[in-house]
Amino acid sequence: MPRLATKIEAILYLKGQPLDLAAIAEYAGCDREDAEVALIELMADYAHRDSALEVVETPAGYSLQLRVSFQNLIQTMIPAELGTGALRTLAAIALKGPLAQTDLIDLRGSGAYQHVQELVELGFIRKRRQVGARSYWLQVTDKFHQRFELDQLLPPLEQNS
Repeated sequence: MPRLATKIEAILYLKGQPLDLAAIAEYAGCDREDAEVALIELMADYAHRDSALEVVETPAGYSLQLRVSFQNLIQTMIPAELGTGALRTLAAIALKGPLAQTDLIDLRGSGAYQHVQELVELGFIRKRRQVGARSYWLQVTDKFHQRFELDQLLPPLEQNS
């Protein structure tokens, strides 16, 4: 059976987003104190490894992430996926979401229909049909939060499921 620190490492890797101590303990099936001790052990392990990854505590919780010294690789290894218009549409959805597609079109213009399609295909937003209406609710997905890591910059955006 793997040690608790290794299990927590797997949890952080699989979730791909910051987790608070309570969530880590729940996923690991242990109490908070044991999870905290294992996290400290895991953080120390990474601090002494010659690794591109590290475990850090952010305002949103603990995260397994690329070390800051390797952030420049993101720009060269991951191509820019979105044009300026799509990014602005995505920002509007993130800031005002969940947002009715009709309201988005009023805000951004008819070009936003294409942006919405592109953003859905890329997994940054999801569309849900409004009950009793012809329009859709638009909201950002977990992939959006993982890709843009806004949790560290802004207060959490409320999402309705």
